[in-house]
Amino acid sequence: MPSARPGTRPLALVTGASGGIGEALARRAAADGHDLVLVARSRPRLDQLAAELAGGGSDAEVLAADLQTDDGVADVVARLRSTDDRPVDVLVNNAGFGSVGDFAELPADILAGEVALNVMALMLLTRAALPGMLDRRQGGILNVASLASFLPGPGMANYSATKAFVLSLTEAIREETVGSGVRITALCPGFTRTGFQGRAGVRTGGLTGPAWQSAEQVAAAGWAGFRRGDDVIVPGALNKISAVTVRFSPRPLVRKISAAAIRRLH
Repeated sequence: MPSARPGTRPLALVTGASGGIGEALARRAAADGHDLVLVARSRPRLDQLAAELAGGGSDAEVLAADLQTDDGVADVVARLRSTDDRPVDVLVNNAGFGSVGDFAELPADILAGEVALNVMALMLLTRAALPGMLDRRQGGILNVASLASFLPGPGMANYSATKAFVLSLTEAIREETVGSGVRITALCPGFTRTGFQGRAGVRTGGLTGPAWQSAEQVAAAGWAGFRRGDDVIVPGALNKISAVTVRFSPRPLVRKISAAAIRRLH
């Protein structure tokens, strides 16, 4: 991890920090000696989390921004590029959402918003943060992708496509920056019990208990792997097996298995 500058603690900016995996990652970063910039749409929840983290010794800035909008992205980009304030040592791109249903039936504005948040915002924030980190020869970016990154997702086609972008972009940037002192990591969780399911309309009872992890389990594995400098982190033994199996299975078979699993979530 990046070393603290004299008289300061390293600073981590976490998007989607108001709940779920983002909140859990923010808490992990704080416990690891980082101050925070907390980003999400919900200012009250961010204020509450900042107060809790302050009780543990971490300062936390609150930056309320809707990353589906140009203005929201611009606000966070400006913070990442700022030379007046403390520079961001670690960027955690966690904000995102999923849509469930046949592609032809989902509203076009929902699909476009999904791409705006999961793809465009993540890409623009990564682009804003990376040059400064490379100049300082320290820092890191943790992009939250998904187990869905590895396979097409009939019934969640748009979501799977956005997360495939995240994984591919992250792996490519990692190779471009080898030896730079900057760590680039993709976190690919499987089914995780968060508010994500409610927004996506997922029926959580459709899959058995062993398929699910908690946000805290995912964050623990993700932060530990990021600290080690891992390239891709897939939390959970069952998810690791799935990711490997998908890579070596015929694509038609992968599509059918994926479609069968996703149908259980409708």
